Amino acid sequence: MNLRNSAGRPCNSQSTLEARLACLADAGPQAITDRLTQLEREWSAGRMTKAAIGVLIVLGLGLTGLAGPWWLILPAVGGFFLLQYLFSRQSWLGATFREMGFRSGADIDQEKFALRALRGDFKALPTVHEIESQDDISRFEGDGGTVLEPEEAKPDVRAAVKEVLHAAKA
Repeated sequence: MNLRNSAGRPCNSQSTLEARLACLADAGPQAITDRLTQLEREWSAGRMTKAAIGVLIVLGLGLTGLAGPWWLILPAVGGFFLLQYLFSRQSWLGATFREMGFRSGADIDQEKFALRALRGDFKALPTVHEIESQDDISRFEGDGGTVLEPEEAKPDVRAAVKEVLHAAKA
């Protein structure tokens, strides 16, 4: 997919997260939906680590049955990496995948959350806090429109992205 903002510039996945989110927010809801679809298919470094360990174990056991017992080294190495990943949540194999460009699952989830917030997915959720300004509510109900003033109608994309990223980290 080739995502572009409203000015026609590409929103590439190699740019910084903040710049990419600003570009996608400027491009509109369809670009955000397209990026969310891409993120659903993206493999994290942790997922790659677990897949590689699984391949090492299965391949090693299969080769042991076909070619001899020396191939048991592969499942032993896979087991070592699995134990290292299990107890430290960091492994040499995971670090290798991160160096290869795979992101952590938390980084991918943060981007998904930020995109959903920018798209407006969380507007209908109930809140547990009291509404602080009854004047705003009465203006909203009385005028039949939004509370935002006309000059505030379209928020600054960069400011919105920073606020969303801050909320996603919390």
